[in-house]
Amino acid sequence: MLNRAVLTGRLTRDVDLRYTQSGTAVGSFSLAVDRQFTNQQGEREADFINCVIWRKSAENFANFVHKGSLVGIDGRIQTRNYENAQGQRVYVTEVVVENFALLEPRSARNNSNGQQSGNAPQQNNGNANPFDNNSNPGNNGNSNNNGGSKPTNNNGGNNGNNGNNNPNDPFANSGDSIDISDDDLPF
Repeated sequence: MLNRAVLTGRLTRDVDLRYTQSGTAVGSFSLAVDRQFTNQQGEREADFINCVIWRKSAENFANFVHKGSLVGIDGRIQTRNYENAQGQRVYVTEVVVENFALLEPRSARNNSNGQQSGNAPQQNNGNANPFDNNSNPGNNGNSNNNGGSKPTNNNGGNNGNNGNNNPNDPFANSGDSIDISDDDLPF
């Protein structure tokens, strides 16, 4: 038998993360999934799918998403029933999430609605080039870290980035040529 659900949509609210009496994490949320067709007014309607996620995945999911986050989930459909306080039988159909994917860039998750995403700190210090020894606070870009025995090429703390938008790429826009021999190429 096959029971598989694959959905892409946006969270309608923050994940409700709870713990069972045995300490197992369980998160519940609702996913708004657009229909592929439009109604008579030309508007797209959405289905609101109840989902549940368990254990460490629930904790991770709750830490990295919030209301409005675009996510993809993979799981199975489950039905259950219980008797409520009024003695009525209540039937619940939900997707039990087995895998998920965050479908927005980290910057969109951090800046959406002015919220930070969970407990995952994101460091953004402008010139966050890990290859740049001069970007450390307090050295003012004048440290040569060689005991003064040799002159260093100090480009004001940007290692030749010349306004590069990707500070993690040490070769972008440096103006220097890169010598590669034929022996270094894989073909």
